[in-house]
Amino acid sequence: MPDFAAAYADFRTAVQSSLDAFIEQHADSVLRVSPELAPALTALSGLLGGGKRLRPACCYWGYLGAGGRDCDAIIHAASALEMLQASALIHDDVMDNSDTRRGFPAVHRQFESLHRERSWQGAPVDFGRAAAILIGDLALVWTDTMLLGSGFEASALARAKPVFDAMRTELMAGQFLDVLEQARGGGSVERALRVMRYKTTAYTIERPLHLGAALAGASDAVMDTYTAFGVPLGEAFQLRDDVLGVFGDPAETGKPAGDDVREGKRTVLIALAQERATDAERATLDRLVGDPALDETGLGEVRSILRSSGALDEVEARISANRDRAIAVLEGGAIATAAIDPLRSIALAATERTA
Repeated sequence: MPDFAAAYADFRTAVQSSLDAFIEQHADSVLRVSPELAPALTALSGLLGGGKRLRPACCYWGYLGAGGRDCDAIIHAASALEMLQASALIHDDVMDNSDTRRGFPAVHRQFESLHRERSWQGAPVDFGRAAAILIGDLALVWTDTMLLGSGFEASALARAKPVFDAMRTELMAGQFLDVLEQARGGGSVERALRVMRYKTTAYTIERPLHLGAALAGASDAVMDTYTAFGVPLGEAFQLRDDVLGVFGDPAETGKPAGDDVREGKRTVLIALAQERATDAERATLDRLVGDPALDETGLGEVRSILRSSGALDEVEARISANRDRAIAVLEGGAIATAAIDPLRSIALAATERTA
């Protein structure tokens, strides 16, 4: 849909402009503390300069689908979700000990390098982690600042704030469950789906739609439609992410192939393989998943088992089925016509992507 492609490109530009303006407006409040905080702002701005803008897009078209009138305020409110995403990514990279994000050094790695370049005291790794945690915290604080200062009336913000708070609570809970599953060594597909539901599914699609709808004063019918659309699409989005984490091209994903395997991520893809693999294959997975020194040969073994066990085919089938189920919901008549084609396009882009 070429018209949507152009509209989405314009929307992404508008989100970037909103984020840039916010950083420029609030930089002085940080630099007044000390000009030595400039690298923190630079790191945050750099991270905010990339991304698919999926969550803001769901908020924006969720707002229009609920009858909201297009305005600058919805762009600013939707952009707050990108600030939240920056916070989540910075902290996630620390927890996963990731080296890169979007093709560049992760924030904690940037500050490790700064520590080494300046020959400061202490361990560069510790400094990098501490700096990243604090920058992520700053981004989290600024999510409220962006939303509450977006330009919406107090009544609209009062409807939206509980949704925003629920989304952030669910994200933190889901992230904790993810860490817990890695520590336990993984489990069933059902447990992997539980992590997915709170860490990604609600946070990526459903809650951003609800946020936009709340700002527009949506009916319960619209909210229910967005849940019926957002839950399966959010699952399909994360399943695609899981596949790309093992089979993706680093030039497109911005992260080394197999990082999820090295980090011991207990995804649905891995859980399905463990359930369906032979005893010998299961032993191989137990040995290789979570091995930080996993090389290309070991990754090749994991990929082979994911294929031979049928786990990869099953995940691809789930992606297609969930995408189709989500798209079918859009024809129910609860949401405004103007949002149907954009949301359908978002569903296709979220599940057919290569990055």
